[in-house]
Amino acid sequence: MPDGCMAVGHITGVHGLRGEVKVELYTDFPERFAPGETLLLGVDLDEIEVVGVRPHKQSLLVQFDGVTDRTTAESLRNLWLFVCETDAAELEEGVYWIHDIIGLRVVEENGSVLGVITDVLATGANDVYVVRHAPGQPPAQDILLPAIPDVVRAVDLTQGVMTVHLLPGLLDAERVD
Repeated sequence: MPDGCMAVGHITGVHGLRGEVKVELYTDFPERFAPGETLLLGVDLDEIEVVGVRPHKQSLLVQFDGVTDRTTAESLRNLWLFVCETDAAELEEGVYWIHDIIGLRVVEENGSVLGVITDVLATGANDVYVVRHAPGQPPAQDILLPAIPDVVRAVDLTQGVMTVHLLPGLLDAERVD
């Protein structure tokens, strides 16, 4: 991900002959794709303006300025769409960007280090943090921590630490393959 940017969408394919692209959203703010909005395209961060948008299944169909045919739209396939972090929406207290959560060191309330957050899974009810154990610590599998107040006690982004309370049985669950 380019420094100072946040991913808001991924172009997964094309739709039709007139240049529409399928965009998988990576934002809770779909209004970023409203006509007239400008996004940053690919690793070169080229500015591109949205001229049309409509829902389609689990994604959006987006028409960009200057993209008027299928061939041009195909050239955008697999590119990411970004916004500058300075343009990020204000979040409520206790709500964090995924890129701020990934990489946090996870410690129990007693100070025991559990590992580092490597991924955030979006489920229907709540997010789940994937914690990779610190080297040399059992168990060998990742820990899945529900992102709920009963588990997550504190997040300190400046120190890079999340303090958690492990619910009974959380570490005792058998691995499911």
